[in-house]
Amino acid sequence: MRLTALFLCLCLVLSAQQKRVVTDQMVRDVHKSALLIDTHNDVTSFTVDGLDIGKPGITSGKGATHTDIGRLREGGVGAVFFAVYVAATYAKDKTSQHRTLDMIDTVRTDIIAKHPETFTFAGTAAEIEAAHKAGKIAALMGIEGGHAIEDSARALRDYYALGVRYMTLTHTNTNGWADSSGDVTDTKVEHHNGLTAQGKGFITEMNRLGMIVDVSHVADKTFWDALETSKAPIFASHSSCRALANVPRNMTDEMITALGKKGGVVQINFNCGFLKATPEGGKPSASLADVVAHIDHAVKLAGINAVGIGSDYDGVFCTPTGMEDVSKFPNLTRALLEKGYSADDIRKIYGGNTLRLMRAVEKVSADMKAGK
Repeated sequence: MRLTALFLCLCLVLSAQQKRVVTDQMVRDVHKSALLIDTHNDVTSFTVDGLDIGKPGITSGKGATHTDIGRLREGGVGAVFFAVYVAATYAKDKTSQHRTLDMIDTVRTDIIAKHPETFTFAGTAAEIEAAHKAGKIAALMGIEGGHAIEDSARALRDYYALGVRYMTLTHTNTNGWADSSGDVTDTKVEHHNGLTAQGKGFITEMNRLGMIVDVSHVADKTFWDALETSKAPIFASHSSCRALANVPRNMTDEMITALGKKGGVVQINFNCGFLKATPEGGKPSASLADVVAHIDHAVKLAGINAVGIGSDYDGVFCTPTGMEDVSKFPNLTRALLEKGYSADDIRKIYGGNTLRLMRAVEKVSADMKAGK
């Protein structure tokens, strides 16, 4: 009897260690069936200085980039939120709005208008789906850094009118109305204990406009204030799990769980340093398995409907082995299938959850404008 029990236990252990058998055809079929939405790509920091993403980029060594049209197509990417990234230095120089307009223009002019055969602007979930059906890549915009509005609701409304569909409340710098995770220990910085009354007002205006509230980069208290204030679901456009990589930029288990309960989505970031702890004095490194581990951890906490992809390609210096650039998404599809995720699960992670959140944000906006 003991030998039988031991044999059964050994069989269970061996079974658990075996990967699900996944064929190349399965990967192709599942990947093709998904509408893959990457909620944070920073190639705009290069196109604003003249890079043409229609030409093959440098793939390794100095000057390497992660994004060009050929690699986007190879990776099966269906929609991209291009980052309207405004560095903290512009806040110090009081030129944030000028830089924001330059970054919006590089998306509209250097990406969409320059390559109309590939890209089309999208501002709603329905427009993303329509672009995908037409064989185009939907191009959207998200502001990275709330200092971009220079404390002005008028600027916020202008940016929405120009096509911006989310705003990251802070970057690495605390601004006039929201605390950042990037300077929480800096005693020289005036902190607010989360969001100020003005900051909460900006979130309400974002809800009314239909702009997604993004909590990547924010301090923990800012996250909780935003979650409580927003009438619409919020997301983290490019964050990973703090339990697996203990850095302030990542989300705690409690945050991920709470975000999921309110219909939000955590979009997993591919930055090596946010995926795997870096040994003191060592270089950051990570692998495809680390990406899967963060996705899996978030799914176990918040459910399959609360996880997405926010790569941070071209905004980071180290990307995981096996996920080096935008062409490598089929590798992630294979790894998720091997992990046991179904085709429907993968379609949710890749874009379905983001589309659902966008529709919820759009509904709250419509209701507020109708006085409901």
